[in-house]
Amino acid sequence: MKPRGWQRRLVSGARTRILAAFVVLLATSTVVSTMALREILQARVGERVERSLVQEVEEFRTLARQGNNPLTGEPFGGDVKAIFDVYFQRNVPAEGEAVFTFIDGMPDQTTAVVGRRQLFEAITSLARISATRRGDIETSQGDVRYLAVPLAVNGRRRGVFVVTIALALERAEVDEAAQVAAGVSLAVLLLASLVAFVIAGRVLAPVRQLTETARSITESDLTRRIDVEGDDEIAELGRTFNGMLDRLEAAFAAQKDFVSDAGHELRTPITIIRGHLELLGDDPGERRETVELVCDELDRMSRFVADLLVLAQAEQADFLRPGDVDLDALTEELIAKAGALSPRDWQLEKVGAGRLIADRQRLTQAVMQLASNAVQHTREGDRISLGSALVDGHARLWVSDSGPGVAESERERIFERFARGRRDGRRSEGAGLGLAIVRAIADAHGGRIELASRPGFGATFTIVLPTEPPREVGRV
Repeated sequence: MKPRGWQRRLVSGARTRILAAFVVLLATSTVVSTMALREILQARVGERVERSLVQEVEEFRTLARQGNNPLTGEPFGGDVKAIFDVYFQRNVPAEGEAVFTFIDGMPDQTTAVVGRRQLFEAITSLARISATRRGDIETSQGDVRYLAVPLAVNGRRRGVFVVTIALALERAEVDEAAQVAAGVSLAVLLLASLVAFVIAGRVLAPVRQLTETARSITESDLTRRIDVEGDDEIAELGRTFNGMLDRLEAAFAAQKDFVSDAGHELRTPITIIRGHLELLGDDPGERRETVELVCDELDRMSRFVADLLVLAQAEQADFLRPGDVDLDALTEELIAKAGALSPRDWQLEKVGAGRLIADRQRLTQAVMQLASNAVQHTREGDRISLGSALVDGHARLWVSDSGPGVAESERERIFERFARGRRDGRRSEGAGLGLAIVRAIADAHGGRIELASRPGFGATFTIVLPTEPPREVGRV
C-alpha cells in the first residue's frame, strides 16, 4: 500500500526535524571547536614567537661573552663591530624574522627588507636604550614583536641588538590551519548529515509501517500487524501497537458475538409474544393463559435487559460503592437469602471473621447469582453449601453444590457472556449472563473467581477478593 500524502509528510517531517537538529548540533560544535582551535593556536603563536626572540638574544649574548674573533683568534674584547659581523655571518634569520644592530646610537646592519619605513623608524628609536625592552610595533604590513638588548663593554653601552618577528605571518599560518580545519569539518558535516538522513529513514521505517497499518485497519479486518525487530524504543512502540490491535480485535469479536447473541435472545421472546397475541381469541381462559405467558416472557426480557445493564455498568468507574463490610454478618445474611430461592439442603460450611472494603450489594448480587446457578443444576433436596473465610489478606466467599459438575472443556467458556452450561443433557435456563456478571463484580473489586469441579461430583465457585482493593475499582 502506497503511503498517502499526509503520511509521507508526517514521516518526512520527523525525518527532517531529526536531521535539522543533528545538523544544527554538529554545525554548532564545529564552529565552536574551530574558533577554540584558532584561539589556542593564536595563544601558542605568541608563546612560540617569544621563545624564538629569547633564543636569538641568548645566542647573541653567548657569542659576545664566549666567542673569539676569527681574524685574531682572540676574544672580541671591546670590538663591537666584530661581534655584530660574526653574528650576521653565522646566523641566518628565519622567515618573518629580522635583526638590527646599532653602534653608538647609529645603525650598523640589518637583515630586514629595505623599504619598511615604519619598522625602521620604530627600531631606530631603540638605538640608545640602556636596558632590555620588548613589545609590539604596528606597521602597515601587520604587527611586529621585538626584543632589544644593549651591548656594554667595560661598563659602557656601545651597541644595541634588536631581533624582530612579524606576527602577521605567524597568524596567517594559524588562520590557514583554522580554514583547513573548518573545511574538513564542513566535509565531515555533509557526510555525517547524509549518513544521518539515511539512518533516520531506517529508524523511522517502523513508524511509517505503523501509520500504513493503522490506515489499513477497518472494523472488518483487524488482522494486520507490524513486523517488529530489535529491542529499542521503536521496537517497543511496534509491540505496544500490536498488543493494542490484539485487544481491539478481541473487543470487536466480543462485541460482534455480543450483538449477535443479544439479538437472538431478544428476538425469541418477542417472537413468542407476537405469535400468541396474533392468535389471541375471545375465550377468557385462553386470554388468561396468553397474558400469563406474555408476562412471563416480558419478565424474562426484563431480567435479560437488567443483566445487560449490569455488565455495561461494570465498565464504568462508579460501578462499585465500596464500604466497610463485616464478613461474618454478610455470610449469615447470604445463607438466609439463598434459602428462600428453592427447596434445597442449604448448609453453612464456615463463617470467616473479619472486615473488608467492598460493595456489599454487589457482593450479595454475585453470591446470590452463584446460589441461583447452583439451584438450576440441582434437584429438590440436593445439598448446596455456602461459606466464607479470610486467608492471607483475601476474603473468600464460595457456593458449593452436589450437582453434575462442570466438564473440563467448559470451565473457561461458562464465564463468557451468553455461555450456558448443560444440565442433565439439556441447556440451562437463563440467557447465559449470570456467571459473566459474577466475574465482572469480582474483577471490579480487584479479585477473581475460581472454579473447582469434577464431573458427577458437583462444583464449587469461589469469589476471592483482597480485603483492601485497589483505589480504582469499578472497571473490568
